[in-house]
This record gives sequence, structure tokens and C-alpha cells, in this order.
Amino acid sequence: MNQLPTGETIEKAVLLAGRAPSLHNSQPWHWTFDGRALRLFAVPERRLPAADTSGRQMLISCGIALNHLHAAMAAAGWRILVARFPDPNRRDHLANITFQPAKIVTDGDRARADAVLQRHTDRLPFAAPTGWPDFETVLRTTFDPADATLDVLRDDSRPALARASEMTASLRRYDSEYHAELQWWTGHTVADTGVPRQALISPEERQRVTVGRQFPTTTGAPRRGEITDDHSVILVLSTDGDTPDHLVRCGEVLSTVLLECTLAGFATCPLTHLTEVPRSRAVVRELTGHSRLLPQVLIRVGTAPESTQNGPATPRRPLAEILDMTESAEQVT
Repeated sequence: MNQLPTGETIEKAVLLAGRAPSLHNSQPWHWTFDGRALRLFAVPERRLPAADTSGRQMLISCGIALNHLHAAMAAAGWRILVARFPDPNRRDHLANITFQPAKIVTDGDRARADAVLQRHTDRLPFAAPTGWPDFETVLRTTFDPADATLDVLRDDSRPALARASEMTASLRRYDSEYHAELQWWTGHTVADTGVPRQALISPEERQRVTVGRQFPTTTGAPRRGEITDDHSVILVLSTDGDTPDHLVRCGEVLSTVLLECTLAGFATCPLTHLTEVPRSRAVVRELTGHSRLLPQVLIRVGTAPESTQNGPATPRRPLAEILDMTESAEQVT
């Protein structure tokens, strides 16, 4: 086997990594490949300044893409070595990735890469995830707890979360920049970004999901009428700090959680609006019981009826916009 992946292998992996979820499907990442090393950059121009004032979610999204790339390369027979933040003069240069041939490609490697395409953000109400205690035990073995702390919130914390979610919406009720940004990015797609109308929910459906972000609503017959209330398990990923390294690593853990849940047949919905506003973020931190940790993202996990589990694929930017290949890369065979 060649000691370096081909340009075609890199292209396929980057394309798969581009399926990573991001705030309002903004896709704030860019890659370059010179034939030996793949480099990941954040794209500050794609940060959403009203919702993501500090750029935390931009970096978390890039971390998700990095771990999605890991899954894609493992399925292609490669292990990756990551050098994080290699250039102190470029804050947007997040990682250099080099490669080693894998001794074997397992069925688990292939399944996790397949899960990248199967996963989607589902904003509808969920039934409770079956067999959760056993799955949680396995889930906690799939990532390094030094990268992020995973908490499963007690079911009796749901009213407090619902109040915090409503408080977040109330605090932003008159924030014209936030609402203009939200309207721009949701309900349609522009240049293969944004949240399509089909991925939104109706006012009636939103009433059954009390901890979701208040997106613009859509019309149509109510879906999942048999699920009168959301019974998802709610997870929280927290970190020791808000440094870029903390945030990228948290994104990598989030990717692992989403893909493992997908492999288990669960539906998922990441939630970040509760960590965007300091007051609601403080509520989430209190619910986790960790006074020194910083909540970064919540995830609803549950079961969706098979008839509605797979929603429309959200568009993604084409490969030519997210990957630059140098001449030396094109010569690698």
C-alpha cells in the first residue's frame, strides 16, 4: 500500500467531512492538501456574529468536521495524526493532519463512515431512546473524557431547561441583528448553505419540543402526532475552558456522540442556543452540577418513527469551495 493517500482519497474524505453539522448550516471550514499533509482552517467570514459572538460555535463546527474526516479516512484504510494549532501567527489554522496506513479496516470503521451520511438534525419530538442505560455505558468509552465532559440531565430538569430556552428567546426578542441573521440563514438555501424550509417545524410541533431554538416556522400537516411530548434524553458536553483548543476538541467529541447515536438507531438534535446567552448557559451549568465547567452544546437523543426518521438532505458547499489541492497533491498516485 502507498505510504500516502491519493488526492482522490482526500477529496472523498473531505467531501464526507463536509456533512458535519454547523450553526445554521454555515459550514465555516476550509481544507488544503499538498500531497503529504492536509490542513484545516476556520473561515471567520462564515461566522454568524449575532448568534456566535465569540466564534465558539464556528470552532466547535470545525472540530466536528475534523472528527468526521477521521471517520472517513479510517474507512478508507488510513489513520490520522493531528498537530493542533501549528502556527501561532494564524489563529484560523486549526490543524495539520498527516497519515499512516491502517493495519486493518474494521466493520466498525465502515459503519461509522456510513453514519456520517445517515445522520441529520431532527427538530421534531422524539420518543424515549430504547435501551439507553446500556448504550450510555458504551458511548462513554468512545471518546477521551479529557476532551469534554458528558452529562445526562435528569428528566426532572426539563422544566428548568424549557424556562431557560424561553428566557433566551425573550432576551433576544428585540435583537434585530439576531433575527435578521436567523431569517437570512433559515427557510431557504443560498449558495448551498442555510437551513432549508423542509427542515423546519410548525408552530404545533414546536410546542411539543420545549427546549428547541425558536426558528421561523413552516406550514403543513403536523408530523409525529403519536408523540404528544418530547421524551428525548438530553446530553450536555462541557469543557474546562473556552480556548480554541477546548472548542475544537469538544466538536470532535460531539461528532463521536452524534455518529454513535446514529449507529444505534437514535435520532439527534444538537442545541446551542442555550449556551449562547450567559444567563441560560448558567442555568445549564447548574443543572450539570459542575460549577467549574463550561457547557458548550446540548444534544437531544431519542427514537423517531421509521416513516419520518430520514429527512431531506441539507445542502452542502461543493468540494471546490472547501478544498484546495496543490500541484504536488495532484501528482500523488
